Amino acid sequence: MISGPIGIFDSGYGGLTVFKEIQKQLPQYDYIYLGDNARVPYGTRSFEAVYEFTKECVFKLFDLGCNLVILACNTASAKALRTIQQHDLPPGKKVLGVIRPTTEVVDQYTKTNKVGILATQGTVLSESYKIEIHKFHPEIEVFQHACPFWVPLVENNEIYSEGADYFVQKDIDTILSLSKGIDTLVLACTHYPLLLPIIEKYIPKGITVLSQGELVAKSLADYLVRHPEVEQSCSKGSQLTFYTTDSAQDFEQKATIFFGQEIQADHIKV
Repeated sequence: MISGPIGIFDSGYGGLTVFKEIQKQLPQYDYIYLGDNARVPYGTRSFEAVYEFTKECVFKLFDLGCNLVILACNTASAKALRTIQQHDLPPGKKVLGVIRPTTEVVDQYTKTNKVGILATQGTVLSESYKIEIHKFHPEIEVFQHACPFWVPLVENNEIYSEGADYFVQKDIDTILSLSKGIDTLVLACTHYPLLLPIIEKYIPKGITVLSQGELVAKSLADYLVRHPEVEQSCSKGSQLTFYTTDSAQDFEQKATIFFGQEIQADHIKV
């Protein structure tokens, strides 16, 4: 098998927060990031639409030479990953998501066994976090709350506006009202880490907030050690390539907020 870059897929920009951590922990590999910005948001779409869109983008990354693709998108991981893994993968190709790396280790952070999930409506409705956490840790109670305004706040660069404080405080209060014992909150959307400075203003002391980026990066590093045949299929040249299905210029402007550095992107059709 010819080695190729690791593919990172997201419906838009949020996956760049995960990619940033992966690239920080594993800088030796080549990467291709694909954002399906022309069809964002995925969070409000049906399971069928998310599956079809995700499959198209994953296969585009396969066509570009990737042998391993990470779905750096909670909605795609929730609504499409399992079907793609079970029915669509060509020989030698692998697809991983962002939900399992978080749910596997959440027990290491909670002492009360009560965990809150903050996510998009699509991820909440999928129940993926509940299902995965109960699979690994049946003793943990899971409480979910959808935060529909958080993604627009981030994408419109309104993070430090009064509106951001209002909605973040309201949503934090809502999820914590579901159970007095919640001591761990999972930010189950890749946009949400950018709201961390505000989130931390409104959570009581003693509550742990988990962002996915570092957990996913650590899990990927472990996966590559455990699967040397996959690791050997990943090329190592520290090259970063970015594609978007929408305007490359718009993507470059907003991507800086998420990735923490300026990038160059190209438009691509899927």
